[in-house]
Amino acid sequence: MKKIKCALIGPGNIGTDLLYKLQRSPVLEPVWMVGIDPTSEGLKRAADMGLKTTSGGVDGLLPHVLADGVQIAFDATSAYVHAENTRKLNALGVLMVDLTPAAIGPFCVPPVNLRELVGRKEMNVNMVTCGGQATIPMVAAISRVQKVKYGEIVATIGSKSAGPGTRKNIDEFTRTTSG
Repeated sequence: MKKIKCALIGPGNIGTDLLYKLQRSPVLEPVWMVGIDPTSEGLKRAADMGLKTTSGGVDGLLPHVLADGVQIAFDATSAYVHAENTRKLNALGVLMVDLTPAAIGPFCVPPVNLRELVGRKEMNVNMVTCGGQATIPMVAAISRVQKVKYGEIVATIGSKSAGPGTRKNIDEFTRTTSG
């Protein structure tokens, strides 16, 4: 089976961690890492792993999308730039997976609604938040046998895991998860 080529936007902690996971995927092939800081460690790591890189942001990726067969982009930047990233890449037919708290596209919680979203051919799906991905499947499972009025999660994150992008978006993460 031919792998689906992907771009990762945001070479910080989340984007780099996702890169390591995608390297092991039998379905997805990461081919681009996109950032805005030419001295980024994440861009350097991606280049060392054989990915094409740009420090020109999404605009630096756009001329290469079609030639390199990029079909999916994972946006691990910030809520503030996600709408523009999505507009530009969707125009080229690229599916956007939103890892920011932008909450623009429909929420995607794979065990709960992935099939529905695939059937609707959504071009921008929002992965809610880490807390949402941890809680929503449990609430959905319980609600199949018992009505659930309210669910709550208490979550922590290691300081080293929270890079500048996560820290900058903390209020947005809280609002997105609570909605």
